[in-house]
Amino acid sequence: MLRGFVAAGRRKSITLASQDLCLSQSAVSRQIQALEEYFDAPLLVRRHRAIELTPLGDRLLAIASPFLDELGDFSREMRSVDRQPSVTITASIGVMALWILPRLGSFQSAHADIDVRVAATNRLLDLRSEGIDLAIRYCRPADAPPLAVRLFGEEVVPVASPEVARRVASSNEGWLGEVLIEYDDRARPWLRWSDWLSARGLDKRQPKSSMYFNQYDQVIHAAAAGQGIALGRVALVLPLLQEGRLVALSETGPGFSDFAYWMIPASESPRPGVAEFMAWVLREAAQTAEGVSALPAPP
Repeated sequence: MLRGFVAAGRRKSITLASQDLCLSQSAVSRQIQALEEYFDAPLLVRRHRAIELTPLGDRLLAIASPFLDELGDFSREMRSVDRQPSVTITASIGVMALWILPRLGSFQSAHADIDVRVAATNRLLDLRSEGIDLAIRYCRPADAPPLAVRLFGEEVVPVASPEVARRVASSNEGWLGEVLIEYDDRARPWLRWSDWLSARGLDKRQPKSSMYFNQYDQVIHAAAAGQGIALGRVALVLPLLQEGRLVALSETGPGFSDFAYWMIPASESPRPGVAEFMAWVLREAAQTAEGVSALPAPP
């Protein structure tokens, strides 16, 4: 009841008060009427386009207005007592989309008091200057910083939707009879089709056609949608393989690099919330490594 009266008294308008409180005008009016019945006296006079407080209304507003402000401050303070500062994590767009985000719900369910901020970018950010607590990066061991913790390695296999996989198996053309979906990143040849085709003596033959994407998650989504064959980074596409949305078409092959995925904290002594998140990442990484090892051999 007080909220409606205070809002109307501050704004000198039931219409504006209803907008502030996201209530109907009639709901605000009923709150004020209930107070007037309680005090058995009018609290305001309704004019054509505004309201005017009675002397009793003025006294009640002077008491109730600061009281509600203090109550709101107290409520916000109590809601935030058990919350920790948010944890900010950065990773490449592909790793964030394919590995972190599908799993993030499990962390939030177990740690509802920890907010998570996600910074997906293919740029290498300076963690401390950017206010970032943790990074997942993809690099060789020699390039990993001192605090880096290895999560899992890199295995690459051609993958396609079940429909495309069946078509490849029944075709004399094999892979070359399908669209080859390419990750347009020349810095990592083991993720490009040229090395794979060359190792199989197929580099002199042209595929049906090629499709190029500049983000790796787009490559995988296109393959899962049946648009062609992609080179799948097994750790990242593991859930899609386990669910049967993607099928591995061969064993891991040429260009298999010593790159791996690393967790890098910004501080040697992370805050409790960051430490909880790091422990969760390590558990998820261990499950990923186990899942990769348990995959059946491709046909």
